Amino acid sequence: MTNQRLLEITDGLIERSRSSRSTYLEQIDLAASMGTLDQLSCGNIAHGIAACDPTSKKRLMTENVANVAIISAYNDMLSAHQPYKLTPDLIKETIAQDGATAQFAGGVPAMCDGVTQGQPGMELSLFSRDVIAMSTAVALSHNMFDAALCLGICDKIVPGLLIGALRFGHLPVVFVPAGPMPSGLPNKEKARIRQLYAEGKVDRPTLLEAEVGSYHGPGTCTFYGTANSNQMLMEIMGLQLPGSSFVNPNTPLRDALSREAAKQVLKLTHDGEDYRPIGHVVDEKAIINGVVGLLATGGSTNLTIHLVAIARAAGIQLTWDDFAELSEITPLLTRIYPSGEADINHFHAAGGMSFLVRALLDAGLLHEDVLTVAPGRGLRSYIQEPSFKANHLVWIDGADCSLDETVVRSAARPFAEDGGLKLLDGNLGRAVIKTSAVDERHHVVEAAALVFNDQQEVLDAFERGHLSRDFIAVLRFQGPKANGMPELHKLTPVFSVLQDRGHKVALVTDGRMSGASGKVPAAIHVTPEAEMGGPLAKVQSGDVICLDAIKGTLNITSHVSDWETRIPITRHVPGVGTGRELFSQMRESVDSADRGAMSFTGLA
Repeated sequence: MTNQRLLEITDGLIERSRSSRSTYLEQIDLAASMGTLDQLSCGNIAHGIAACDPTSKKRLMTENVANVAIISAYNDMLSAHQPYKLTPDLIKETIAQDGATAQFAGGVPAMCDGVTQGQPGMELSLFSRDVIAMSTAVALSHNMFDAALCLGICDKIVPGLLIGALRFGHLPVVFVPAGPMPSGLPNKEKARIRQLYAEGKVDRPTLLEAEVGSYHGPGTCTFYGTANSNQMLMEIMGLQLPGSSFVNPNTPLRDALSREAAKQVLKLTHDGEDYRPIGHVVDEKAIINGVVGLLATGGSTNLTIHLVAIARAAGIQLTWDDFAELSEITPLLTRIYPSGEADINHFHAAGGMSFLVRALLDAGLLHEDVLTVAPGRGLRSYIQEPSFKANHLVWIDGADCSLDETVVRSAARPFAEDGGLKLLDGNLGRAVIKTSAVDERHHVVEAAALVFNDQQEVLDAFERGHLSRDFIAVLRFQGPKANGMPELHKLTPVFSVLQDRGHKVALVTDGRMSGASGKVPAAIHVTPEAEMGGPLAKVQSGDVICLDAIKGTLNITSHVSDWETRIPITRHVPGVGTGRELFSQMRESVDSADRGAMSFTGLA
């Protein structure tokens, strides 16, 4: 039986979204009624099929066959996307065997926050999501397609692809993952060496060897960051095939799943067996399921931004309050690094997504009655997992109990009674904190503030020995309007060293810390941001701040007598160099983090 509180929160979301969702559905239903190729002139069609092979050209000219768009984030520099090199040809071959056609409709950019971490290019990262959404729209704008397959994995790529696809919500869309790299140097050991390097106890070659030992081959990083949180999200929202998220690249099973995604999307077209447009798959219940999955796994804090943006693209008014209310009823069911020692491959082997979905369904914490891209009806299809036997893909029931309770558990024996992400609220604004990786001893930190205006100031203070004390670092002017809201994960080793030395340490920032948010408490995404005159712009070093992840509060203490009369400081962030000036319009138009940090003005 579905949890009563889950139903109430969902009903609230449906009611709040009634007008905008209705408008969205009217738009996509109108688009569906207009058709595709039959609306194009002969000249339009000729341009669209000029480069096709003779068989595909003939089919598109004379036969009523489905034409599938392939949109890919392939590049051969980034490990997560390099495996997509041969996938389009595999898809085309499979679809051709089924008597239909497929075209590579467009590529989208894919940047890696791991490469740009702490670098100027990180200031383009969040906005790359909106560029990807627009690139997806450009790829689909030719109106040549009856369905689409989206090939993407990492941080901004999947949300961008999904936002773009939802604006063509009359099309069936299936997401095609590429999988994580095999396990390398354990993430905990990598983190240990990073801390030693921050303390000057190991040299750069030692650090580089550890990093390369961890990030060592094709596929996503193996920790549970944004990339793997994206894959969990696409599966639990019913947008990719059951059990397909965490199968390693370049394996027979991985290729079989890509072929199966191509076959399945044909069945979902308007003229197929079972029309399922993405705009109807992504409804309020699917969004709630996504939030529950994120909370139950202690997933990436970035998704508290992206899920709001995704929902808005479908006319759904998701808020951070929904996250907070769902966190109260959602138990933490996984321990995956940085919230534990296991990596994503260990999670997959311990029962993975099929067991997670089963556990949450059995606890009444997911909506089963949803539309998905999988064969069958409802989310119960996702307790199955794929297997490759005798050169055939088969589906079997996943484990009905955890195969390793140090990694994943049922709702009857959770790691924590509430979700791994929490909302903080107080006189410093609203913020998000990832609690799943933070020891309970550090869930409440009260200390004097040390105020910084960029990351380098923090690192310089550490090098000078000025941070050997209890403190809360206030790092401001890192929000979307100020400089594009870069991730600040480069600071993690420094704060971890200080915490391990026995100091009470926390971070408060209007920037991001990413899916790699670790053991140091961090109140991030503070809204309103300092650039907009938010409370962080009034904080002074020495002010006492209390971050309380138990009560869900973030406050400057009441004995700051001049708080109400202080004038917020201002700071000019240049935003030039390494392409940043090209994104100035996005910084000017972007919404706040709790609105999804979107630069588009035409969405709900």
